[in-house]
Amino acid sequence: MLLHGKRLVITGVLTDSSIAYAVARVAQEEGAELVLTSFGRARRITERVAKRLPNPPDIVELDVTSEADLATLTEDLRRRWGTVDGVLHSVGFAPESCLGGGFLDAAWDDVGVALHVSAYSLASLARAVAPLMTGGGSIVGLDFDARQAWPAYDWMGVAKAALESTSRYLARDLGGQGVRVNLVCAGPLRTVAARGVPGFDRFEDVWSQRAPLGWDLRDPEPVAKACVALLSDWFPATTGEMVHVDGGFHAVAAGGG
Repeated sequence: MLLHGKRLVITGVLTDSSIAYAVARVAQEEGAELVLTSFGRARRITERVAKRLPNPPDIVELDVTSEADLATLTEDLRRRWGTVDGVLHSVGFAPESCLGGGFLDAAWDDVGVALHVSAYSLASLARAVAPLMTGGGSIVGLDFDARQAWPAYDWMGVAKAALESTSRYLARDLGGQGVRVNLVCAGPLRTVAARGVPGFDRFEDVWSQRAPLGWDLRDPEPVAKACVALLSDWFPATTGEMVHVDGGFHAVAAGGG
């Protein structure tokens, strides 16, 4: 099993259709011990969904914008395990004004929320767990390739670009302690997060047509398997990387699929 004996923190489990849930399930099947995080009203939903996993894990309160919650997470993990082997960052949010058009009209207060929750939180989470990765480790974030402007994605696209840059700087600064930081760029999936993006169906149509390997919008398992592989010891010299799991869409120009 790829993750036998590994202790992982998984953020972002909200429904059983979410990528984070699929990662948690595959990770447990591969031998990992897990802790999930959630907060506020979403925590009850996470608690219900967690019961569907092979081994329902504990859930720790974590608002990634709260320094108090981040400090509590560090202390909880130190008491619980002593060390941590890996973390999945599956956190993103943008106010309604930041999505679906009106890019020039979004106010900084809303844009700032999107950048804090969706990008800066990767550094916040790394700061909370890296001191516990005394034997090295792996931080994996979920991304939607931000190298081009997508319809409707607007300031979340900017936040994802910031996430990508953040991951590279973290890879630079944490490499000395053996901690790898990588992103998995997933193709579009029918998750709760995706339904919050106006015009998401425009992604769906073009992806299925152009991806050389095809693309199933309802199946998060290919993305989950890539995350689990990066959380394992099988990529010991890979960091600062963006791994595309999108059916090959990113490699094919319009009209080339």
